[in-house]
Amino acid sequence: MPDAITGLWAAATTPTDTAGAIDYPALARHAHRLLQAGCDGLVLFGSCGEGPSFSMAERLAAAEAVLRAGIAPANLALGTGCPAIADTVALTKAMLGLGIARTLLLPPYYFAGVSAEGIEDAFAAVFDRVADSRLSVCLYHIPQVCGVPVPAAVLGRLRARYGETVSGVKDSSGDFASFLAFRAAAPDVASLVGAEVLITRALAAGGQGTICGMANLVPALLRRLFRDAAVQGAIEQACEPIDGIPLLKAALAAMTGEPIWRNMRPPLRAADAAAGARVAAMLETLERAENRA
Repeated sequence: MPDAITGLWAAATTPTDTAGAIDYPALARHAHRLLQAGCDGLVLFGSCGEGPSFSMAERLAAAEAVLRAGIAPANLALGTGCPAIADTVALTKAMLGLGIARTLLLPPYYFAGVSAEGIEDAFAAVFDRVADSRLSVCLYHIPQVCGVPVPAAVLGRLRARYGETVSGVKDSSGDFASFLAFRAAAPDVASLVGAEVLITRALAAGGQGTICGMANLVPALLRRLFRDAAVQGAIEQACEPIDGIPLLKAALAAMTGEPIWRNMRPPLRAADAAAGARVAAMLETLERAENRA
C-alpha cells in the first residue's frame, strides 16, 4: 500500500495548444519545475487541470508522457473520478497499470441532492470493482463545483470498510468547519485542504498538507509556509487577485514565457493576457519581498 498524499502537492494545470491538444513536453517541463521548486508531487487532471474536460484516453496519454519524461510514479496522482462508475473503474485500473497508485477521486457528479448512502454506494462500487491492494484513494470534496459533496460520515464509514485504501480526503470547500468534520470522522486519514488561505490553520489542526492551484505559480513560497506560518499572509495576498483557472493559467504563461498556458478548453475561456501579466508581476514582487524578509 503506498503512502497517502501528504505535504505540498500541486493541482497541476494542463497545457493545450489552440486546437485543445495536450502539449506533453510543456506538461513534463512543468512537472519537473514544480518538483524542483519544492512540491512533493502533483495531481494531474484535478479541477485546476480541467480534468472533466479531458477523456480517459487523454488523461492516460498525458500521464504516460510525464512518466517517460522521468517523473517518478510516486510523485504523481491522477484525477480518475467520472460520472459513470464503469468509467471511473476503467480509468483507475489503467492508472494502476502505469504504476501510479494514488488517485484524487470525485464522487459521481451530475445528480445533485443524492443521499449520503448513495454516495457511499458509488465509492464502494469503485473500490470493489478495482479490487487492487496498491490503490491509495484521496476522496475529493468540492461541492461548489461538482455539485455533489463527500459527507464526512461517508469518509469515516469507507475508511472503516476499506482501511488504508481510503488514505485521504481533499477538502476544497473553503469551509474550515468542513475540514474539521473530516478530521473528526476519520482522524487516521490524511486530511488536506485545497484553499490556500486555510493551510496554516489546517496544519495546526492535524491536517497533512495541501493540493492547491497556487503551487503552479509560487511553489517555493508555499514550501516555506510549511516551515514558517508567518508566510500565510503573503499566500493570502497572492491568492486575492486570482479569481479562476483561466487567470491562474494566464499568470503562469506570463511567469514562464510560454503563451500556451493561456489556452483553455471550452466551456472555459482564456483570460486576458495583460491581466495575467499583472498578476505575475505582483507575485514576483511578493516573492522577492518574502525572500528578503
